[in-house]
Amino acid sequence: MKRLNNQVAIVTGAGRGIGKAIASHYAREGAKVVIAELDESLGKKLEGELTSSGAEALFIKTDVSKLADIEALTQATQQYFGSIDVLVNNAGVTKSLGFFEVSEDDWDWIHGVTSKGLFFCMQSVARVMKAQGHGRIVNIASIAGKGYPSTSNISYAGAKGAVIAMTRIAASTLASDNINVNAICPGVTRTELYYEVVKGKIKTLGKSEAEIIEMFDGTIPIKRSNEPEDIADLAVFLASNEARNVTGQSWNVDGGLVCD
Repeated sequence: MKRLNNQVAIVTGAGRGIGKAIASHYAREGAKVVIAELDESLGKKLEGELTSSGAEALFIKTDVSKLADIEALTQATQQYFGSIDVLVNNAGVTKSLGFFEVSEDDWDWIHGVTSKGLFFCMQSVARVMKAQGHGRIVNIASIAGKGYPSTSNISYAGAKGAVIAMTRIAASTLASDNINVNAICPGVTRTELYYEVVKGKIKTLGKSEAEIIEMFDGTIPIKRSNEPEDIADLAVFLASNEARNVTGQSWNVDGGLVCD
């Protein structure tokens, strides 16, 4: 039997990278997937891919930095599928910035999506889950939130640290409503952003892509960076009944970079 059979799951930022991998894994495990994505072309493309494979999927254009969009997402999901069993808060933004380069606009942009948007998604969907008497929330944090120094910038690290803290408080608050809340903290992961960084290093260091990737992987104890699927595998477990007694935890998937 599929582990998420007939579960209704919202995945924010599902158009690419980790979010797309999670949405695809959930669909394969029998979930009805809501693709909450700001980029309409990416969202519709994934919706088509999932439905053509036989899954039930719905794209809803969503900017999680806007509370009106979050409420519209929750209401539309309920109206279309009748329930919300799983929420994956994956949407997040960042860019490479030095300590003295972070501006107020950068701070507001990063926190508006990565921490503020995540909280209000939790709040909105948890109201539905509370009424249902059950639910699973999976927040995508980062080892940056645990102080990993090779982060994209300090504001992003702070936002992801907030995600970890909110995961713990939400888990405690919502436990009596049978709502499990956990976080996944990816390390170096081969997403589109990762390859953009690789391209930059190719130009500055004059090395090949393979050499740059080998250099990056060399800093990881297990000598292997994540594929998005590595995060998706854990996200399936945390959404499934196998994790019914797991809540308030922040799981590192990083090849041993951070032991916390």
